Amino acid sequence: QVQLVESGGGLVQARGSLRLSCAASGRTFSTYAMGWFRQAPGKEREFVAAISWTGGRTYYADSVKGRFTISRDNAKNTEYLQMNSLKPEDTAVYYCAVESGGPSLVPRSAPGYDYWGQGTQVTVSS
Repeated sequence: QVQLVESGGGLVQARGSLRLSCAASGRTFSTYAMGWFRQAPGKEREFVAAISWTGGRTYYADSVKGRFTISRDNAKNTEYLQMNSLKPEDTAVYYCAVESGGPSLVPRSAPGYDYWGQGTQVTVSS
Protein backbone atom coordinates (compact mmCIF):
# COMPACT_ATOMS: atom_id res chain seq x y z
CA GLN A 1 0.00 0.00 0.00
CA VAL A 2 1.03 3.59 -0.69
CA GLN A 3 -0.16 6.58 1.29
CA LEU A 4 -0.11 10.09 -0.19
CA VAL A 5 -0.44 13.39 1.65
CA GLU A 6 -0.85 16.70 -0.19
CA SER A 7 0.04 20.06 1.29
CA GLY A 8 0.50 23.67 0.21
CA GLY A 9 -3.01 24.64 -0.79
CA GLY A 10 -4.69 27.83 0.33
CA LEU A 11 -6.19 31.15 -0.71
CA VAL A 12 -4.30 33.24 -3.24
CA GLN A 13 -5.09 36.25 -5.43
CA ALA A 14 -5.25 36.02 -9.20
CA ARG A 15 -1.80 36.21 -10.83
CA GLY A 16 -0.26 34.81 -7.65
CA SER A 17 1.62 31.55 -7.09
CA LEU A 18 1.38 28.43 -4.94
CA ARG A 19 3.54 25.33 -4.62
CA LEU A 20 1.85 22.03 -3.81
CA SER A 21 3.71 19.04 -2.36
CA CYS A 22 2.75 15.37 -2.23
CA ALA A 23 4.67 13.03 0.08
CA ALA A 24 4.44 9.26 -0.47
CA SER A 25 4.98 6.64 2.22
CA GLY A 26 4.51 2.91 2.63
CA ARG A 27 5.29 0.68 -0.37
CA THR A 28 7.17 3.46 -2.15
CA PHE A 29 9.38 1.11 -4.18
CA SER A 30 6.31 0.33 -6.27
CA THR A 31 5.50 3.96 -7.09
CA TYR A 32 6.27 4.92 -10.69
CA ALA A 33 4.55 7.76 -12.54
CA MET A 34 3.06 10.51 -10.38
CA GLY A 35 0.38 12.98 -11.31
CA TRP A 36 -1.86 15.82 -10.24
CA PHE A 37 -5.61 16.10 -10.81
CA ARG A 38 -8.18 18.67 -9.72
CA GLN A 39 -11.92 18.72 -9.14
CA ALA A 40 -14.24 21.70 -8.80
CA PRO A 41 -17.73 21.37 -7.24
CA GLY A 42 -20.17 19.71 -9.63
CA LYS A 43 -17.46 18.87 -12.15
CA GLU A 44 -15.57 15.73 -13.09
CA ARG A 45 -12.03 15.22 -11.83
CA GLU A 46 -9.66 16.45 -14.53
CA PHE A 47 -6.04 15.82 -15.40
CA VAL A 48 -3.55 18.59 -14.58
CA ALA A 49 -0.01 17.21 -14.94
CA ALA A 50 2.00 13.98 -14.82
CA ILE A 51 5.66 13.00 -14.58
CA SER A 52 7.49 9.76 -15.38
CA TRP A 53 9.44 7.66 -12.87
CA THR A 54 12.79 9.22 -13.84
CA GLY A 55 11.37 12.70 -14.37
CA GLY A 56 12.36 12.59 -18.03
CA ARG A 57 8.84 12.98 -19.39
CA THR A 58 6.21 15.48 -18.28
CA TYR A 59 2.68 16.14 -19.52
CA TYR A 60 0.30 19.02 -18.90
CA ALA A 61 -3.32 19.83 -19.56
CA ASP A 62 -3.70 22.59 -22.15
CA SER A 63 -5.38 24.80 -19.55
CA VAL A 64 -2.26 24.93 -17.35
CA LYS A 65 0.56 24.60 -19.89
CA GLY A 66 3.10 27.39 -19.48
CA ARG A 67 1.86 28.26 -15.99
CA PHE A 68 2.29 25.04 -13.96
CA THR A 69 5.41 22.90 -13.54
CA ILE A 70 5.47 19.35 -12.17
CA SER A 71 8.62 17.90 -10.62
CA ARG A 72 9.66 15.06 -8.32
CA ASP A 73 12.40 14.13 -5.88
CA ASN A 74 12.61 10.35 -5.66
CA ALA A 75 15.07 10.49 -2.75
CA LYS A 76 12.30 12.21 -0.76
CA ASN A 77 9.42 10.24 -2.33
CA THR A 78 7.78 13.56 -3.09
CA GLU A 79 6.25 15.30 -6.11
CA TYR A 80 5.58 19.00 -6.51
CA LEU A 81 3.32 21.25 -8.53
CA GLN A 82 4.50 24.84 -8.93
CA MET A 83 1.52 26.96 -9.95
CA ASN A 84 2.17 30.45 -11.33
CA SER A 85 -0.09 33.08 -12.87
CA LEU A 86 -3.09 31.57 -11.10
CA LYS A 87 -6.60 32.29 -12.37
CA PRO A 88 -9.98 32.04 -10.61
CA GLU A 89 -10.81 29.07 -12.84
CA ASP A 90 -7.93 27.17 -11.21
CA THR A 91 -9.99 27.00 -8.01
CA ALA A 92 -10.49 23.32 -7.11
CA VAL A 93 -9.46 20.53 -4.79
CA TYR A 94 -6.10 19.25 -6.04
CA TYR A 95 -5.22 15.56 -5.69
CA CYS A 96 -1.91 13.80 -6.16
CA ALA A 97 -1.81 10.25 -7.50
CA VAL A 98 0.71 7.48 -8.19
CA GLU A 99 0.76 4.65 -10.71
CA SER A 100 2.11 1.27 -9.57
CA GLY A 101 1.91 -0.85 -12.74
CA GLY A 102 5.33 -0.23 -14.20
CA PRO A 103 8.09 2.31 -14.82
CA SER A 104 7.22 3.12 -18.44
CA LEU A 105 3.60 4.24 -17.97
CA VAL A 106 2.61 7.88 -17.53
CA PRO A 107 -1.20 7.92 -17.42
CA ARG A 108 -3.09 11.11 -18.22
CA SER A 109 -6.50 10.03 -16.93
CA ALA A 110 -7.73 9.09 -13.47
CA PRO A 111 -8.32 5.34 -14.12
CA GLY A 112 -4.61 4.95 -14.84
CA TYR A 113 -3.62 5.70 -11.25
CA ASP A 114 -3.70 3.33 -8.30
CA TYR A 115 -3.31 5.49 -5.19
CA TRP A 116 -4.70 8.91 -4.30
CA GLY A 117 -4.15 11.56 -1.67
CA GLN A 118 -6.89 13.23 0.35
CA GLY A 119 -6.78 16.46 -1.65
CA THR A 120 -5.85 20.04 -0.82
CA GLN A 121 -8.05 23.07 -1.52
CA VAL A 122 -6.77 25.82 -3.82
CA THR A 123 -8.90 28.96 -4.01
CA VAL A 124 -7.97 31.82 -6.36
CA SER A 125 -9.74 35.12 -5.81
CA SER A 126 -10.16 37.91 -8.35
